Amino acid sequence: MKLLRHGPLGHERVAMLDAEGRLRDLSEHLPDLSGAAVGPETLDRLRGLDPAELREITDPQRIGACLSRVPNFHCVGLNYARHAAEAGKPPPSEPILFSKASSALSGPNDAVVIPRGSEQTDWEVELGVVIGRETYEVSEARALEHVAGYCVVNDVSERHFQAERGGQWIKGKSSPGFGPIGPWLVTADEVPDPQALRLSLALNGEVVQDDSTADMIFSVAEIISYMSRFMRLLPGDIIATGTPSGVGMGMSPQRFLRPGDLMELEVEGLGRQRQEAVAAK
Repeated sequence: MKLLRHGPLGHERVAMLDAEGRLRDLSEHLPDLSGAAVGPETLDRLRGLDPAELREITDPQRIGACLSRVPNFHCVGLNYARHAAEAGKPPPSEPILFSKASSALSGPNDAVVIPRGSEQTDWEVELGVVIGRETYEVSEARALEHVAGYCVVNDVSERHFQAERGGQWIKGKSSPGFGPIGPWLVTADEVPDPQALRLSLALNGEVVQDDSTADMIFSVAEIISYMSRFMRLLPGDIIATGTPSGVGMGMSPQRFLRPGDLMELEVEGLGRQRQEAVAAK
């Protein structure tokens, strides 16, 4: 299934994308998409619905974040071999974990606001993993059983805030709108191998990121199993699993977002995002 949320900010309704690409209203069956709503019982119930019997939505107005809120917005750093190389870092021996503030969540086509005082706002297309059940001390062999689905993430980052202001990376990762997710939550049964997905991001029409999740240093299963040794993952948690090479920080000379820049990004089978960078008011 491909599940999504549509409508004005703060008033989104849940829908399903049917096999013909039409939106079907799910609001009578599901009040919103977050937490326990992405658990296996709810997803199995939704699979039992006939999309043809659901009201078609012809004017969605706006596509919102595919989750209304997340208990935790986890991220993995330097998880692509070629990205670690462009950053001048050795491949990590263990996953590098950090967080974005959950308030950074935004829709896939919402504008990205460059924060006041920022000179190094950067882009990062990533595979997002949504946890579907409580997960603690799970084996790598069973880790993918705990995945509700996958989505596109743009882990927008302010590099100066992240690396030069002291403390942890979260300061450079959490400005409002720095966490576009969606357009869809694609359930795990439609993604047989999360390590065989193409990711790409174009800036003003020029492709700057173009790689495969096969370049991940730590697979999705390894990441989930590893994280679950140190914390309990909750239904609705999202994990941004790292970005491939081609970020602005890695260019020579470096290139960061300016007002009017257009980002278009995609993960194979998970949909596309399109965001314009705008100045803070």
